[in-house]
Amino acid sequence: MTVAQALVEFLGRQYTVDTVGGPDGGAYRERLIPGMFGIFGHGNVAGVGQALKQWQVADPTLMPYYQGRNEQAQAHQAVGYARHTRRRQTFAISTSIGPGSSNLLTGAALATANRLPALLLPSDTFATRAADPVLQQLEMPHGYDITVNDAFRPLSKYFDRVNRPEQLFSALLHGLRVLTDPAETGAVTIALPQDVQAEVFDVPAEFLAEREWRIRRPEPEAEDIAEAARRIRAAKRPVIIAGGGVLYAFATDQLRAFAEATGIPVGWTQAGVGSLAWDHPQALGAVGSTGTTAANALVRDADLVIGIGTRYEDFTTASRTAFQDPGVSFVNINVAAIDAYKHGTSLPIVADARKALAALTTALGGYRVGAELERVVADEKARWDDTVDAAFAQDYSPLVSQNAIIGAVNRAMDPRDVVICAAGSLPGDLHKMWRIRDPFGYHVEYAFSCMGYEIPGGLGVKRAAVDATSRGEANRDVVVMVGDGSYLMMHTELVTAVAEGIKLITVLIQNHGYASIGALSEQLGSQRFGTKYRTLDAEHHTFDDGEKLPIDLATNAESLGVTVYRIVPGPNAIADLEAAIGKAKAAPEGSGPIVIHIESDPLIDAPSSESWWDVPVSGASELESTQAAFATYTDHKSRQRPLLG
Repeated sequence: MTVAQALVEFLGRQYTVDTVGGPDGGAYRERLIPGMFGIFGHGNVAGVGQALKQWQVADPTLMPYYQGRNEQAQAHQAVGYARHTRRRQTFAISTSIGPGSSNLLTGAALATANRLPALLLPSDTFATRAADPVLQQLEMPHGYDITVNDAFRPLSKYFDRVNRPEQLFSALLHGLRVLTDPAETGAVTIALPQDVQAEVFDVPAEFLAEREWRIRRPEPEAEDIAEAARRIRAAKRPVIIAGGGVLYAFATDQLRAFAEATGIPVGWTQAGVGSLAWDHPQALGAVGSTGTTAANALVRDADLVIGIGTRYEDFTTASRTAFQDPGVSFVNINVAAIDAYKHGTSLPIVADARKALAALTTALGGYRVGAELERVVADEKARWDDTVDAAFAQDYSPLVSQNAIIGAVNRAMDPRDVVICAAGSLPGDLHKMWRIRDPFGYHVEYAFSCMGYEIPGGLGVKRAAVDATSRGEANRDVVVMVGDGSYLMMHTELVTAVAEGIKLITVLIQNHGYASIGALSEQLGSQRFGTKYRTLDAEHHTFDDGEKLPIDLATNAESLGVTVYRIVPGPNAIADLEAAIGKAKAAPEGSGPIVIHIESDPLIDAPSSESWWDVPVSGASELESTQAAFATYTDHKSRQRPLLG
């Protein structure tokens, strides 16, 4: 058989197994690669493309093929699917050489930054160099073996190039080892020269047999648990920061039991939303730059921070200004050592979050925080809840606020439904205000915060939800929330949803520009420069003051074959939005995508997090606005700490 035929057959017989997260919480066994995306050109049309077609005729269940409109978007679908399946399944993506391959680079960076698996199979130039240079080949005079695909090396957790057929065995086995390793997973890239893909060789039967990849969930060391328990007992104001690792470890029940037994409050990162229900007595909500005032008040005064499954990126730590107690120290529980050792902690616990929490709960039997800390938690929660209630109830004037839109979508969705977002002002506003009710109900890609992820990522989540429903789980609707800026980046995957009849609900918020970076620009003294969608004033060469562009994104979506509901601006807009979401949810599965279009006022901000994010301000400027912003920046910078304990 050919190399491509062996690759497809091998991938179709790989399974992920796990001890948790299966039916009724039991054991789990599912296809690691349930399908493959591809856009076929020279490089893969006669290789992987031929192999997929051959299996489509012989047995279409072995490796189902799915279309996509952009290679980057196909990678986003794989990542969305992987996150919703808790990193235990993902898709493979086959591309042609040159631009087809390089279109995957953003997808590779996003997968690796988010620690989410995606299998990338970019085609490459001739290994034999029989035809050289070929169309779309990158020629480098200092290294003739360099191709476009070498750009994947720093973006991938594993990279290989199959220059001879026999190399396929080790390339795939090593690649899938990384793909299924919770501590190392990310983009796995295996470059496939176009002549090698079509080359015939002998394939051992054992290579094509079914193979299981077990998710490793390491136990914590007893000495670490004992020391963590001692430090928690000695602390006066402990706080938990829950990251995505809590969800990937299926540790939400263990976290809830731990918080209820000890009274220790819990804040969460973007990836950790869903670790507790929003109204749980110990739930502080989002932490950091896009956090709640409740979480930020508690972490500001914490003397012990228990990080569980978090990588402590700068939004979580408010650029290292969040923790202000002079003696603050960290106990970090993480399956990845790189994260467990962060902030110079002297107590890293490299272990599965679920197992570590269970052990720590036992070790702390009888311990509970003081009544004063519990009172502060209750007071701060009530203060923030009142703040969000007011934001959700903002009146029309003359356009609705994004806060009110978020509130309406939150109310209209069922607890099991999933909200999707990635970039712009929406992720921060959702992080601090979304009232989460289900561990799978929140999916915001924020490690890379990639504009354009929303629709293809949401499509990946919906695929995973539909597959779960076919295995007996209750249905979940998937609702994408996206601004006009991100929509224009990668809306074409709506065509993919139309082609397959996938019911993906998209709330498209049009504010005629980039609301997030517009607000950031204003904060930094640059007066929303270059962030509005306006006609060019040629005399002053500025896009800041012209007429709004006559863009009709609702009609654009309709032109792609999408069902569109238009929300008319006015005092009834929020009620109409809720009704439109209800109508969309009532549509049957298989009826295709629905876009709900609504305009918002980009100048109405979300409630303050009483926090900060470090984005440098020009130290010298002729603009008074920049001078004032620099003074504010210097003040915040004075509270930044190295966090070496």
